[in-house]
Amino acid sequence: MRSAWPAAVLATGAVLVSACGGGGVPSVSSGSAAPGAANASAASSSPVTLSILAAGTLVNPFKDIDAAFMKKYPNVTVQAQFGGSVKMVKQITDLGQRADVVGVADYTVIPQYLIQGKKKYTDWYVGFVSNAITFVYTGKSKGASEITSRNWYTVMSRPGVRIGRSNPDTDPSGYWILQMLKLADAYYHDPGLSDAVLKNAPTTYMRDTETELIGALQAGEIDYLAIYRSDAKQHGFQYLDLPPEIDLSDAAKASTYHTVTVHTANGDIAGKPIVYALTVPDDAPQREWALRWAAFALGPDGRDAFSKAGFVVLSPALAQPLDKTPEALRPLVKQWP
Repeated sequence: MRSAWPAAVLATGAVLVSACGGGGVPSVSSGSAAPGAANASAASSSPVTLSILAAGTLVNPFKDIDAAFMKKYPNVTVQAQFGGSVKMVKQITDLGQRADVVGVADYTVIPQYLIQGKKKYTDWYVGFVSNAITFVYTGKSKGASEITSRNWYTVMSRPGVRIGRSNPDTDPSGYWILQMLKLADAYYHDPGLSDAVLKNAPTTYMRDTETELIGALQAGEIDYLAIYRSDAKQHGFQYLDLPPEIDLSDAAKASTYHTVTVHTANGDIAGKPIVYALTVPDDAPQREWALRWAAFALGPDGRDAFSKAGFVVLSPALAQPLDKTPEALRPLVKQWP
């Protein structure tokens, strides 16, 4: 991940948040994660339950972060719920669930639903890691012995091959893979490529999140699974090292990614680099503790957990906009380009 991101990379996010107002928050201790933070002993010892809604891909690093955070602050219990990013955010907007921290696999989910929706829940977000989309497989997969990063689409379009993927209406991974396939049409000069592959990825092999299909892949019920590179590394799967021109991992290629658009039940979504983001809603039940957790996740402990889980860590993290980002997090972020 390049340290200098071109202005075109995340123009959509900048536009979406440009009309949003501000609002300060109380200053909090961020433990070892933020320079000059107060000692942990200064934190309240009253029992605290922290609620987190997050993308399914974040399960492993968030669990590591939660465990370390609760060890540092024994009075805190973290309750995390994971699922498709859109589905998780709609728990708040459609079902009225309150959360202390929200983490999504596509940064634009936050401005689309939590800033520019019928009700404004926040006015900032922070991008903290990037990822790539790929396909994983096992030794049981049809064509496993011959598939490469050059011939993958011919192998995966053969009759009888079964491909799993997530639902593009509930999970960013679902629309990332559709965008990747459209980019592959142009990259490989084969306009029928995406349709040929998708014929072997019917809704029968679709779930709300791609991680729900990991067991099916391991059991040989499907041959290939569209998934994030971080998950491939975490589970030790064989995976395709796809060109950065199509895998949505390279911020410098944002203009290329933006040439494709896919349709979902939530509207048309243009291609862009994969960047995960988090925010703390204005009505978070434990807002000060949520900011302390966010600072911890953006600090050394969190960065280690994300790196271990196969993500590319953005350090410093990217805040949009910086002047709306809570003071407690500002030592750990810079303005989103």
